[in-house]
Amino acid sequence: MTGDQYLTGLTLYFIGYVLFEIPCNIILKRTTPRLWLPTITLFWGIVATLLGVVQNYAGYLTSRFFLGVTESGLFPGVVFYLSMWYKRNEQHYRISLFFSAASLAGAFGGILAWGIGHMKGVGGYNGWRWIFILEGLLTVVVSVLAYFFVHNYPSTAEFLTEEEREYIQFRLKYDNDATRDESFTWAAVLTAFKDPKVWLYGLGFHTVSLPLYTLSLFLPSIISGLGYSNASAQLLTVPPYAVAFILVVVVAVYSEKTHLRAPFIMGSSALGIIGYIILLSTHSSGSSYVGTIFAAAGIYPSTAIVLSWPANNVSGQTKRAVANAMQISIGNLGAVMGTQLYRSEWSPRYFVGHSLALAYLAANIAVTGTLWLVLSRENEKKAEIRRTQNIASLEEVGAADGEFLGDDDPRWVFQT
Repeated sequence: MTGDQYLTGLTLYFIGYVLFEIPCNIILKRTTPRLWLPTITLFWGIVATLLGVVQNYAGYLTSRFFLGVTESGLFPGVVFYLSMWYKRNEQHYRISLFFSAASLAGAFGGILAWGIGHMKGVGGYNGWRWIFILEGLLTVVVSVLAYFFVHNYPSTAEFLTEEEREYIQFRLKYDNDATRDESFTWAAVLTAFKDPKVWLYGLGFHTVSLPLYTLSLFLPSIISGLGYSNASAQLLTVPPYAVAFILVVVVAVYSEKTHLRAPFIMGSSALGIIGYIILLSTHSSGSSYVGTIFAAAGIYPSTAIVLSWPANNVSGQTKRAVANAMQISIGNLGAVMGTQLYRSEWSPRYFVGHSLALAYLAANIAVTGTLWLVLSRENEKKAEIRRTQNIASLEEVGAADGEFLGDDDPRWVFQT
């Protein structure tokens, strides 16, 4: 393949991803996590395995598109799933732990790619084919095990004792809407589309998704362009991802302790900007490599908090499921464009890709600041309504009788 043909495959992957995220989370809400999450993981593993045995360009494009389709429902599905188990301020750390697996996978991915690449000739296959085959088959095995280990919601989870179930239900009842008996309605789906804050959450992820995916997709190319061999470049991807993994967890802990989201997003994005400034301004391979570490160290913590924000703030349940999917769909439109920014003819400095990644992170700071202001003003209005109308406190929102207005309810306070 030529470089442009390879990039077309990357683009098709994200088109499949964007188109099917919202339908996948609607299916999750209308079925069960125990059925849906392992099933789409199983399908993803099958497609990934088959990607290792494609024999022509049409097969490559088809498999890349369906790889995006089958992956589209997992992350927004898991984010919604965790929001049904944990209190609002506990969700961010759990979602960040889940997302940190992406940076950890990046670290192990470099080592695995280097090792499996040495299988060239085994079974008559090239090394790259074995990367897809072995990692795809491992995913299939994990997905089958997941049918036995993924449970639905606290009210029906078999591994809980009755006392444990009551304790979890009590905690959730006085914190969020997870215990409310809400059936699926298309009106709730429409509510998510009509809420400007949901679009802002999506724009917040959009402005980090381009740097996130361009870095994860092209990091080996960026490093090899600094003068390292392809094999060495795979190994050198490990430190940036390892640093990113540590910072994702550390930043999540402090964000949860302080009950703040926006300042940590903006600070992390600023750290990523420093990385791209280094990449754009230096000719030294060593300094440029340090730039990749700064970029990863800023992008991954910022993304983790951005993705957990609507899970913390959007209510009711169907609206939240759709909002989680909308956010990632809007965000991944940035990834669609990003797949075309690191062309081989622009190597090794990649001025276009690095410049746009920097601009996007700067835009992320602006969007996050705007959303912070919007949420703070709405909290002030709700506080005034509670004061003047003597409305029950926030702690009673999940247990309140009668009509509950979701995140429009005066009792619902947004986390900023």
